[in-house]
Amino acid sequence: MKLHFSITTAEEQRERRGGRYVLYSVCLEGFLLGKARYSQLRRWDAQLRQLFGSAVPAFPPKYYLAMTKSMADERQSQLEQYLQNVTLDSNITNSDVFIAFFRKLQQDTFKIQTQRAFLDVYLADGSNIKLDIQTSDTAEQILEVTLCKMGLSRELTKYFSLFFFQDHDDGVLSVVKKVAEFELPYVSLQSMKVLHCKLGIRKWYMDPSLDTLLMDCRASLNLLYMQAIQEVERNWVKPTEGQMQKLELLQKNAHKVKFLELIREMQFYGYVRLDPCMCDYPEEGCTADVYVGNNEINCCIKLPTNQIKEVSFKINRLRSWQVTFLGAAKGGEEDTLEFRFEYNDSGTWQWIILYTKQAFLLSSCLKKMISEHMTKAAREGQEMVVHSGFISRKRFLVRPNEDDRVFEKIREEDL
Repeated sequence: MKLHFSITTAEEQRERRGGRYVLYSVCLEGFLLGKARYSQLRRWDAQLRQLFGSAVPAFPPKYYLAMTKSMADERQSQLEQYLQNVTLDSNITNSDVFIAFFRKLQQDTFKIQTQRAFLDVYLADGSNIKLDIQTSDTAEQILEVTLCKMGLSRELTKYFSLFFFQDHDDGVLSVVKKVAEFELPYVSLQSMKVLHCKLGIRKWYMDPSLDTLLMDCRASLNLLYMQAIQEVERNWVKPTEGQMQKLELLQKNAHKVKFLELIREMQFYGYVRLDPCMCDYPEEGCTADVYVGNNEINCCIKLPTNQIKEVSFKINRLRSWQVTFLGAAKGGEEDTLEFRFEYNDSGTWQWIILYTKQAFLLSSCLKKMISEHMTKAAREGQEMVVHSGFISRKRFLVRPNEDDRVFEKIREEDL
């Protein structure tokens, strides 16, 4: 499954001996993973080709003449596309060469050497497990160790993942991003300090019926139960007054299985709730509370007239979507992201846009839902085709021709 790689900036750098090179900011799901030169990426590509041959996508060609601004822009776009395409093959993303490259890239960029450290992994009830780790441990390694400490069966590990989240003082819970398996959580946390993120474990599937596969294991039952209580307390799930009374009674008596069986009947259980955002449906200037799960994107939309409209966008009527980086928001505090999806509304295809900083998380949830839906559809002999993508929209106006020589003095041997 293609990962959300992007290259947000290309910075010209000077070496001590006077040479120049371009440093590319490689981001994963909108957050800086590391900075790399073309020559580093090219050597990595050669290593991948030795192992995987033609399965590796085409790498952007070497230029033997000085690069113009347009050539530099084209290379940045090609490198971004290469990083996205190389992740389509799970054999590549699971390989030591792939993992080692990004481990070194993260550590070198943020200047964190491999050494012993302590890492807190939070559970949904607010408690945490303190791990004695190496700073170079991947998310996959940390997840396995944490779940093993909790007594979870190894075959059930795939149903959970690590996430970065923000636990706000006003009770709002914001899921920032899912941590990639090859990512170094310790390093990523250092790079995201300004957001005051925590590292936590959450289930990673969008079909609530899959809960039944985890109910016989005490550790996984506890994880599901803690998360369900958290989502009720944080207003993610919408029980009726009568349902809430039943839940409170079951919680008081610690009837975990019955609690989970009952909560599956309630609105938005098993969904991921996004922070409130802007949207252009059914008209410009609307705000929306967005819930994604159970094969839909559900939007509770507030119109400019203050009327409330609830809309359910079913994934079997969704043809494609894309995430677009629009540039820095006013004040430069955070980036503006656009999530647009092509939807069949009453027989007519139209693009619907959400402006949300959690666009990549929404995209990941959609991919997971569609993957689960396609697995189920394959068993029933159905077919479903959707397309997704990432567009790094240019943030600056094109300069006049006389300035189209920004990288003129940078030659390939400097990269």
